[in-house]
Amino acid sequence: MEGTRVSYHDSVRKMVERLRSDGITNLWDRYVSQGLGDNPDKRCPFCMAGVRCDLCSNGPCRADAAKDKRGVCGITADGMAMRMMALRNVMGASTYHYHTEQTVRTLKATALGKTPFSISEPSKLRTFATRLGINTNGSDAEVALRLCDFVQTDFQRPSHEPSLIVSQLAPRERQKVWKDLGIFPGGIYAEMLRVTSSCLTNVDGYFASLALKAMRMSIAMAYQSQIVNEYCQDILFGIPRPHRMRVDLGVLDPDYVNVVPNGHEPFIGFALVQAARKPEWQEKAKKAGARGIRVIASIETGQEMIQRWAMDDVFYGFTGNWIMQEPLLASGCIDLFACDMNCSLPVDPIYAEKYHFKLVPVSDLVAFEGVSDRIDYIPEEVEQQAERLLEMAIENFPERRRKVSPVTGLRMGEAVVGFSTESILDALGGSLDPLLGAIKEGSIRGVAGFVSCTTLRDTGQDVHSVRMARELIARDILVLSMGCGNAALQVAGLCLPEARELAGPGLKKVCEALGIPPVLSYGTCTDTGRCADLLFTVSEALGGVPIPDLPVVAVAPEYMEQKATIDAIFALAFGLYTYVNPVPPVTGAPNLVKLLTEDLREVTGGLLNVNPDPVQAAEALLGHIESNRKKLGI
Repeated sequence: MEGTRVSYHDSVRKMVERLRSDGITNLWDRYVSQGLGDNPDKRCPFCMAGVRCDLCSNGPCRADAAKDKRGVCGITADGMAMRMMALRNVMGASTYHYHTEQTVRTLKATALGKTPFSISEPSKLRTFATRLGINTNGSDAEVALRLCDFVQTDFQRPSHEPSLIVSQLAPRERQKVWKDLGIFPGGIYAEMLRVTSSCLTNVDGYFASLALKAMRMSIAMAYQSQIVNEYCQDILFGIPRPHRMRVDLGVLDPDYVNVVPNGHEPFIGFALVQAARKPEWQEKAKKAGARGIRVIASIETGQEMIQRWAMDDVFYGFTGNWIMQEPLLASGCIDLFACDMNCSLPVDPIYAEKYHFKLVPVSDLVAFEGVSDRIDYIPEEVEQQAERLLEMAIENFPERRRKVSPVTGLRMGEAVVGFSTESILDALGGSLDPLLGAIKEGSIRGVAGFVSCTTLRDTGQDVHSVRMARELIARDILVLSMGCGNAALQVAGLCLPEARELAGPGLKKVCEALGIPPVLSYGTCTDTGRCADLLFTVSEALGGVPIPDLPVVAVAPEYMEQKATIDAIFALAFGLYTYVNPVPPVTGAPNLVKLLTEDLREVTGGLLNVNPDPVQAAEALLGHIESNRKKLGI
């Protein structure tokens, strides 16, 4: 794996040279070692097709639909593939919801005056409470506590009782579809219980039934986990609004104490910024021989932070997505890596020893072999926890500077970040009319919700994400970017107004008129629910157009893990034409493939498209948009 087969980004390619020269285990060489023969992308054909199962002691079993070869229990290839997909979705839903529970816990502690945070957006608090039917009389703290109690009660609702959150927030047209299909959910915990129990050996082996259960769970996840999570984080830390942010590995300066909060939960990260901005901590860093102390954002924790808070000389910049982790750690610039829930690699202790930084889990979910230091996040203690982390980083600085030769001269770029429903409305003068007008008159053909990870499957890191985004904007399709794929486009320069030169003539004209990029940085993977809520707003503004009829598509060019798969399932339940790459492990299940790529259109209105060719994929996406435009008469 060389050149762009490593990464789209020059900074990462340079750092991989260091990894290899240092002889340290790295993601790229490990990926190659998993391949068969001389092809790193070739794996076990049964696993690739999704027709291998080891859930019981009779296995591992392999299925072959063409021969009607079934598992020992009798499950078909279709049932086997969908059962494994459903279990992956349970992992994705539970991880999303763990984050949400931590957010609600933090909001409750803040409302009680027990954290260094505050209710930054009282207007959003009251607007969101009103949408949920919650009494908004009294102080902000009282409303926040009612909100926390309301959502936590709904999370625990039995599966046979309809979720009030979904009832209050989802489009009425979608609710009818879901009720007719029997997939209107109860509480998220009950839905996860239902799917997991269904996947036990000899319980539910019917692929269509499992697919419906997975969609039902995904609806609970999108509204109860994702929307509640992001809106409560807005209430605490601010609604995302556009501003510039430094990006790429060049944000690292070895002469500073560099602290990197990493993962998906921003609470420790925000507390670190608040503490590090105090003069006394800057002075402590200088006494240790550094020029100061900086907090460097990384991965989805970083996305949550940069969308809401502006950069300065303390909150300095953002590195990129999860595949940048090993290059980041090998830079010789890091003093402390604080790992919250998700996206911290099991090999990080090897890097900590080699490159002399402190590796500290800050979530009770995260553990590393051989690492005993940990500070599990507690909202009421977060200020003291952040200060202890800063102390550890400063103590580490002299040793790191003495023992590690840093890499310098890596690229540093900028991106415009911080778009949200509110900030998009602000940019449009408080109304969706200019955007809808641009869509109706054809300057913008449609909108793509770009919700992606990053992976080494088939192409280098971010290569397919960047080329898909470029193909879409060239066809006058506005891109709303979320997740690790958002970092790909930020670092690649597509989230800058200057990127309008890569757009088609209509989208370019709109970007020039509004002063916006053709790719709007819309947040993290948890913002999938926020995007769905925006589409509800668009649907209502167009007079109640059904979601499947909107000129809108979902795009995941480099999905990787379990949270991504449940996002895709939700997009299908929501009625969206959904493009995913690489090819998911379902190809050995012909009836399931037919359901996802053909029959689902008559069920929820959604449809799955899979094509590794970026031009063909973009043309198919545009074709769907144009078909819907014709249906709407625009």
